[in-house]
Amino acid sequence: MIRFDSVTKTYHGQVVLDAVDLHAPAGAVTGFLGPNGAGKSTALRILVGLARADHGQATIGGRPYRLLERPAATVGVLLDANAVHPGRTGRETLTLTCLALGLPRRRVDEALDLVGLSRREGRRRVQGYSLGMRQRLGLAHALLGEPDVLVLDEPANGLDPQGQRWLAELLRDQAAQGRTVLLSSHQLAEVEHLADHLVIIGGGQILSSGTTADLAAAHGSIADHYFALTDGVDRAAAAHDGRTAA
Repeated sequence: MIRFDSVTKTYHGQVVLDAVDLHAPAGAVTGFLGPNGAGKSTALRILVGLARADHGQATIGGRPYRLLERPAATVGVLLDANAVHPGRTGRETLTLTCLALGLPRRRVDEALDLVGLSRREGRRRVQGYSLGMRQRLGLAHALLGEPDVLVLDEPANGLDPQGQRWLAELLRDQAAQGRTVLLSSHQLAEVEHLADHLVIIGGGQILSSGTTADLAAAHGSIADHYFALTDGVDRAAAAHDGRTAA
């Protein structure tokens, strides 16, 4: 369902994404894994139409996001849990989206139930939410349109261990229903035990990809494989920065 074909993006003369190829299949959780600054968020922004690639194309179901006929029913997006009006309640936030998209209002309570926010919590203003509650509200927002695809940037930030286990169960259930889940993170342990597929990015380049089982079998340890790849990229980037400064 999700494809990146040779996607390249440059900001202020710096290559942020370098000919990125990525495939996230339906019915699976794909972990998009890499250190901070690796290019994960830029790639997801390009995928959902918030930035343009300089070269290449990112598509969902064979189409760029801007050409989707019913975007909210196709893609649920969570890129920033803080990107909501702090003076509105959780219910108001979801209700306004339902009105804008022509969705039935019953979806508000259904989405709140799905992410574990109580009626009382839904009536609270977002400015009083913890980061973990904002993450849950952002997931509810992403799920409102009952989309076939979920695109989530660091959704476990702010969740306690119980919340992280709940998130893993939710996303596995979504994938089991045939949905495509693309989840970015810099937390190896979080992704390794959740994802069916892994894509490792560093320095704007795809360093490795495959099923979690195949990568583990080939390299013995996902952690050793990940750190060997990303540490090498970090050292190369530091050397390059040193030469540039000199």
